[in-house]
Amino acid sequence: MPRPIHSSVIVITGASSGIGRATALEFAKQRATLLLAARRENALREVAQECEQLGATAVAVRTDVTFESDVQALARRAIESFGRLDVWVNNAAVSLFARFENVRMEAFRRVIETNLFGYIHGARAALPYFREQGNGNLINVSSVVGVTGQPYTIPYTISKYAIRGLSDSLRMELYLDHAPDIHVCTVLPGSIDTPIFQHAANYTGRQTKAMTPVYSAREVAEAIAGLVERPQREIVVGQAVYLALLQKTLAPDVFEHMMATQVDKNHFQDYKPAPHTDGNVFEAMEDYTGISGNWLVEDGMTQDIWDMAKEAAQKIGLPMS
Repeated sequence: MPRPIHSSVIVITGASSGIGRATALEFAKQRATLLLAARRENALREVAQECEQLGATAVAVRTDVTFESDVQALARRAIESFGRLDVWVNNAAVSLFARFENVRMEAFRRVIETNLFGYIHGARAALPYFREQGNGNLINVSSVVGVTGQPYTIPYTISKYAIRGLSDSLRMELYLDHAPDIHVCTVLPGSIDTPIFQHAANYTGRQTKAMTPVYSAREVAEAIAGLVERPQREIVVGQAVYLALLQKTLAPDVFEHMMATQVDKNHFQDYKPAPHTDGNVFEAMEDYTGISGNWLVEDGMTQDIWDMAKEAAQKIGLPMS
């Protein structure tokens, strides 16, 4: 049986903003013991203080997930301070907008190093302790683009596809090892209202934005918290994501053309030209530390869309969040 959240020791990477920050606060409401990791110390301390005000124990640990030594030290900190490690949430990520041929290879590699090798480092740090305890939960935050693909963000998309492969393969190894109480869960959020679009590197000359429909980061946080007490192999967050997955499954050619057009028209603010920027790919940005990037439009979904989403979920066998 998974440990209840209030008695769990939980590591969250990328905890200084967006989904990571929302997840920290969600766990704090249930008085978990938290180790919060990111590159931005000041923002981490702010999150830790907010969590403690909610009744949690929270420790801020500056961590660059591209360095395996940092991540190993983070896991040791959990064991040395609290005697166990129950949940590891791999969430740290950076993004980059550019046409494939225009991406500087240093930036391309850095996205992969952060988004994929950061998760590999996290898994390699957590799993030995999980095996020693006989239980634990590794939660990998991927993305809908890890299933559907997307133009202009190819390094990010590659990393998110690879995270699903990592999760699937780890589950198989754990099955062979007869470790039923060690879980590997994957979260596939849709377009989420976070500052990742302000943080992203951008070499397109066009100002980026979250692609509609946009969902709250708190929805992702609630889904992650739900996986601690009810582990599932994979969960989608965002009703419209089910429609995209169904279209991808039933009509992949049509879907790819539609997705390409939608991204080109809906992921940019063409009335706002943008200078080329490395964003936070190489160095953390001190601003935009909140949960929201102010992209969310509270217009909801029509009942027809919601019904279609539920039907799509049933057909492709994915649980609704």
